[in-house]
Amino acid sequence: MHQPELSSLYQELILEHYRRPRNKGDLPGVTAEAHVHNPVCGDEIHLRIRVEDGRITAARFTGNGCAISQASISMMTTLLEGCALQEAGDIAARFVEMMHGDEEAGADQALGDLRALRGVSRFPVRIKCALLGFDALRSALDSSARENAGPGGEGSSP
Repeated sequence: MHQPELSSLYQELILEHYRRPRNKGDLPGVTAEAHVHNPVCGDEIHLRIRVEDGRITAARFTGNGCAISQASISMMTTLLEGCALQEAGDIAARFVEMMHGDEEAGADQALGDLRALRGVSRFPVRIKCALLGFDALRSALDSSARENAGPGGEGSSP
């Protein structure tokens, strides 16, 4: 498959997640959540996750924004369900690497549908849009780790 066909497929996948987002809506039994906003373009995401026994058992989001931010969070939540917290952190780190132009990260099968967003790295103004959901994830995982640490600062962390 040559590059224009691949690029077209990726654009279609992005638009599919934008038009029919996965995991959009409320989530009962939330154990961690975060709200992020990009004041430059107005994109906004509220991420809610449920963590049980060190795994993300559910992830949902609400918010609005451009096709890139909404497709990215849709793809991310789909990929994260069932992941161990460490694995979720690793996926987030790998996605950030891809957004900063790392070719090897862009080919990493662990990113699943998120690889369709690798072309965004060529447009610096749009990178923040793609990363917005991951900013929310980092914030939610950090708050979950703090809550699980308890008053003495000890406990499990992602």
